[in-house]
Amino acid sequence: MAEITAAAVKSLRERTGLPMMDCKKALTECNGDTETAIDWLRKQGLKTMEKRAGRETAFGRMGLFADMQTPKGAMVELKCESAPVAGSDEFITLANDLAKQLATGPGAATAEELLDQPSPSKPGMTLREVKDDMFNRIREVFNIGRMQRYDGTCGGYSHNAGTVSGVLLQVEGSDADAAKDICMHVAAMRPQALTVAELDPAIVARERDVLTEAARAEGKPENIIEKMVEGRMRNFYAESVLLEQPFVKDDKQTVGAYAKSKGLNIVSFTHWELMG
Repeated sequence: MAEITAAAVKSLRERTGLPMMDCKKALTECNGDTETAIDWLRKQGLKTMEKRAGRETAFGRMGLFADMQTPKGAMVELKCESAPVAGSDEFITLANDLAKQLATGPGAATAEELLDQPSPSKPGMTLREVKDDMFNRIREVFNIGRMQRYDGTCGGYSHNAGTVSGVLLQVEGSDADAAKDICMHVAAMRPQALTVAELDPAIVARERDVLTEAARAEGKPENIIEKMVEGRMRNFYAESVLLEQPFVKDDKQTVGAYAKSKGLNIVSFTHWELMG
């Protein structure tokens, strides 16, 4: 049995970030061989991960990649078990790396496909290896939720105070500041659709029925009810449709008008709030 020195334990701890006792046990199990001990620790971490897999992940953030110079953008929902971990630098880096790789790599239909791709910030490691290494040190479960990629110029915004949300906006144009302002508007005003035509027909029909019955209850003649409903539907569209909403920074113009004034054409948007 090889002698396990304090220096060897300290060196392994520096390489893995794991507790001294875990490092000493790993070296003991592996007869003092550091590389074998690292593999042993990883295997133990995976066993622990499997046991904890069902734990609730109610915290997290949206990883974003939106660069006006790169005609691709992506957003990835990354969840964990606690608020302190969700706010840590390495968790934020992992979330944004997931989004960057999704945007700039070959794409991925599932989280598992994405995790097997290279980490943008840690050469020589896959995203899965980075995630597993973090679990091994932090001992919290990390789950990837929703993923969205746009092939086109994008702006983005992530809000992480109170409600955790993210917005990815696909545009034609090059004004990054204006695109971010629109993303912040989306996060605040929560539009249901980009245009009137994209609204869920069932929601539109239900609103029209409610307004029609309200007009009848007011005793309005049938021959003017339709005109009244159409007028009131415009208010509904102004609340529900991004391009029709009054812009939060200047409510004298709509978001559509603001975008046009900045040389932007909004193609699509995705707005998510964190799901536990």
